[in-house]
Amino acid sequence: MEIRQLQYFICVAEHLNFTEAAKQLYTAQSAISQQIKDLEEQLGVRLFNRNKRIVELTPAGSAFLKEAIEIVEKTKRAVEIARKAEEGLIGSLSIGFLSPSVRTFLPLYVKKFRERYPKVELKLNHYNHGALNEAILASELDIAITTSFGLPNLADLRMRKIHTEKHMLVVHTDHPLAKRTNVHLSEIRNDPLILIARDEAPQTYDLIKKMCMENGFRPNIVSETRFLDTNLLLVEGGLGVTILPSSMKAFASSKVLFLDLEGIEAEFDIVAVWKRTNENPAILRFMELMESGGKDEHVAVRSIS
Repeated sequence: MEIRQLQYFICVAEHLNFTEAAKQLYTAQSAISQQIKDLEEQLGVRLFNRNKRIVELTPAGSAFLKEAIEIVEKTKRAVEIARKAEEGLIGSLSIGFLSPSVRTFLPLYVKKFRERYPKVELKLNHYNHGALNEAILASELDIAITTSFGLPNLADLRMRKIHTEKHMLVVHTDHPLAKRTNVHLSEIRNDPLILIARDEAPQTYDLIKKMCMENGFRPNIVSETRFLDTNLLLVEGGLGVTILPSSMKAFASSKVLFLDLEGIEAEFDIVAVWKRTNENPAILRFMELMESGGKDEHVAVRSIS
């Protein structure tokens, strides 16, 4: 039994006239008659009583009409859903992110995306650096918003740049360096250093330690934290200094200062990455929205791969 046969049957049942049905369906009357005959043979029942004067539904035809209409409508809906899913208009999109780095732009894009694609379920979650990279490679996420340094297996990923940040030295307002606007990394060789724990962010931990070694000293790490905002609290409490992304200024109190760092490659990119093998069309919908800036003047996303 084919959908076309059901459509022919419904049209004849609505008009009770094969000639009129043929006009509505833009096909030959003989083709419709043959399809109805084939359908009746498949079902083993007569659907119409017909002679030269009248065409009328049999009791079996009347009962079948209701079911046929429902089948055709469900098929239409199924086709529409499949096409919308193919176009990324329905479905789901899972996004993981580093909390401090997304505060200035992600809420805007989430709001715009929900307005434009209300039938795509957005799932957003905050990860630490290491877990975020692992999640995207394990296909637990569709998109990861992370830092460009330390991305493993780059060949498996597509990447778009969102904006550039930089590492900055964070000191208490009563620190001897507090009156400076920029500091060479070697000047904190004797300072207690607070870092995010390596288990939480191995790329960040290793990068900062490497930068210190390249500037001629082994860092005096006195505390390893789970969250970056904890670093701010410990600096405010006078336990030492820390190195954080510039975006962490949004979380800082007036008791700490962010100073530019010399002697290192301070700048790094915040990027959106997804697996090349991920065929979720909602990914491209979200990236198109980001690239357009949500039709507002905002961060522009550009390709770097």
